[in-house]
Amino acid sequence: MKKWTYMMTIGLLMTLMTACASGSANESTSTKTPANNEGKTVVTLALQQKSPYLQTAEKKFEAKYPDIDLQIQLTEDYEKYQKSTNAALLSGNGPDIFEVSNLPLEAYVSKTLLLNMDELIADDATLNKSDLQTNVLDVLKLNGGMYAIPSGFSLRAFVGDGDVLKNASFDDKKWTWKEFEETSKKLGESGTERRYALANDPPEILLQEMVVDKYAEFVDKSAKKAKFDSPVFMEAMKQIKKMYDDKVMTSEPAEIGKQMFYSTVLQSPADFIDGLHLFFSNPKLLQKPEQTGGTRIVTPSELAIRAKSPVKEEAWKFIAYLLSTEGQSLQEREGFSLLKSVNEEQLNVIQEQVNNGTYKLSDGKAAKATDEEFMQFKQLINTADNYSGADGSVLSIVGDEARSFFSEQKSVEEVAKLIQNRTTTYLNE
Repeated sequence: MKKWTYMMTIGLLMTLMTACASGSANESTSTKTPANNEGKTVVTLALQQKSPYLQTAEKKFEAKYPDIDLQIQLTEDYEKYQKSTNAALLSGNGPDIFEVSNLPLEAYVSKTLLLNMDELIADDATLNKSDLQTNVLDVLKLNGGMYAIPSGFSLRAFVGDGDVLKNASFDDKKWTWKEFEETSKKLGESGTERRYALANDPPEILLQEMVVDKYAEFVDKSAKKAKFDSPVFMEAMKQIKKMYDDKVMTSEPAEIGKQMFYSTVLQSPADFIDGLHLFFSNPKLLQKPEQTGGTRIVTPSELAIRAKSPVKEEAWKFIAYLLSTEGQSLQEREGFSLLKSVNEEQLNVIQEQVNNGTYKLSDGKAAKATDEEFMQFKQLINTADNYSGADGSVLSIVGDEARSFFSEQKSVEEVAKLIQNRTTTYLNE
């Protein structure tokens, strides 16, 4: 994450506070419903990058609602998108629907700039509420309201080599990083060749992952306080350094078969087979050490509706279309579906192909997975309820400063203090 991302977010928050403090006198919200030359109601959708899925959804939606003209406004310059969208929102105008990724969502919610879609979901007869992945939608709520909705989601998974772990004794639902280190040492030294627990990533990446998993423990968003100078955080840094120093982990690339665990993002039902078999022929899904809650949910992008949009009803129709069976089944959509039925159908097709030997891995070999494993896959999707909401700028600060500790240029106390001070300054801008 680049430093200008951090500066941009600070600037946006400062602008937001200034604009909102000026009161409603500066607002120029139009209540007139916009229409094109053909008399169709215009709904604008602002995006910061091209989306084949939303472009396809636009055509399908307009065919279903011929009286609505959905106009996609694309700004592929990240910095320009942030500035223009923020300025437009604060002026009381702007797009009707917009992508909120990397925008100060919580600040927008606190200033009532976004529409709470809870009642719309509850009252929409076109939606099958019992089919929605409410375990995902519920954890994305802010202050009890549904202000932004993704088109899909991914799952952060921790995978172990089942062949190596079959004789190991540990409870991955309760294990600590210390227990992980001890288990990895024993397993890594038990074979004819030494195997690393984790490979390919430098220690600061693992530290950032730890912070994401325990974000609420280190950052109090509402109080705007950080706790990176705590003994818990400093011990985590020392624990990671020790694992790298003792060669339990390495930042160097490891050949297939030379590592025992890896962390990955599952982006679709097919990844339960393709992604899990990336390194191991007998992969085993585990819970990451010291991870609280269930499997972590990742949302690449989310859409919100502007609270003062004059076409809120039409804007919601598009969001509802994205949540429909047709919208969730479009081939271009990425990630797991927000509908249970779509996920189950895709997994059932894969399961049938695996059982009859027609599902092939990237090396051409037939994939192997038991019916019990497919039951575990389905349960994992339906019970995932862990969402971090970690601020990318905070993670960038952690990664930037931690390098000097892992390279032995600064002490753990010095680095923890630097991270604490920088984060505190950022949170209170």
